[in-house]
Amino acid sequence: MSNPDGVLYLVPTPIGNLEDITLRALRVLRDVDLIACEDTRTSRVLLDRYEIQTPVTSYHDHNERSRTPELIQRLEGGASVALVSDAGSPGISDPGFFLVRACLECGIRVEALPGPTAFVPALTASGMPADRFVFEGFLPAKKGRQTRLEELATESRTIIIYESPHRIVRTLRQLGEIMGADRPAAVVREVSKVYETVHRGTLGTLADEFAQADRVRGEIVLLVGPVPRKQRAD
Repeated sequence: MSNPDGVLYLVPTPIGNLEDITLRALRVLRDVDLIACEDTRTSRVLLDRYEIQTPVTSYHDHNERSRTPELIQRLEGGASVALVSDAGSPGISDPGFFLVRACLECGIRVEALPGPTAFVPALTASGMPADRFVFEGFLPAKKGRQTRLEELATESRTIIIYESPHRIVRTLRQLGEIMGADRPAAVVREVSKVYETVHRGTLGTLADEFAQADRVRGEIVLLVGPVPRKQRAD
């Protein structure tokens, strides 16, 4: 049985503007014994901004299997650990699931704090129906990609996808070929950052718009409207 004082806190961090962090998150980051960071250099910018001196260690996709037993040992010894990703909520298209599952298997308490995540403000700003939606995260780069896109073609909810700048045109074209170029869509770039932009239109018009851009930069949330009722009925 693990020490009941050992707690893993999942702490969301700002996805852009460093002011987008809760008072509770700051308190937890100050009070825990250790902060596990996806990239300690990235997290240090936030921690220095709020004068947080808590020790840090790295925890990312490439070391999570080797680092998890170390963190579990500390948690079982009564230490409190905060897990943070470079931006947003740990476990949402970022490291976190593996450690959470290990903690639960060992009887260690896990506490998830609410906070920033890119797809929620992107959804509400897009103009797409927000009452029902499906979050796809990142699509497969190669294997299984076509199958996944075809499965999404008949989705009756707003579709939310994370995409990289260098693939956005290709993805818009592919979605247009499968779903129809006139399917409503939106591309939201750099949520909460200085150069945040929201591009609304259709899969076809957005593909043309970004194809003509000199260079597409930043983190992207792609939203695709539900299949039209007529097609749903057919």
